[in-house]
Amino acid sequence: QVQLVESGGGLVQAGDSLRLSCGVSSGTFSRYSMGWFRQAPGKEREFVAAIRWTGGTTYYADSVKGRFTISRDNAKNTLFLQMNSLKPEDTAVYYCAAVLYGTGSSLSSAVRYDYWGQGTQVTVSS
Repeated sequence: QVQLVESGGGLVQAGDSLRLSCGVSSGTFSRYSMGWFRQAPGKEREFVAAIRWTGGTTYYADSVKGRFTISRDNAKNTLFLQMNSLKPEDTAVYYCAAVLYGTGSSLSSAVRYDYWGQGTQVTVSS
């Protein structure tokens, strides 16, 4: 069983930055493609960013492209999401997710993932 634990959320002002982390318990972290999703109150969970297990390919939602960067450190079994120029509309609970050997644009779909963290709250004030 793979366990994911997010951290790094908080309350910030518009224009600030945050870095989210997702620690993964699996000893085969390098074989998992990883994604970040978010869910705002009253809205469906939406894709934010993903990175393939090979580490060389990343995907972003249009709403965060150019502001957010997804990365991974396989030596530390950790996934990151660097969020810059935050906006009030970025306010949500952010979740990390994992899928073994996941590939392609399907990584933007939540149903593609097998394991999920509990989420971390990000609140951006105007």
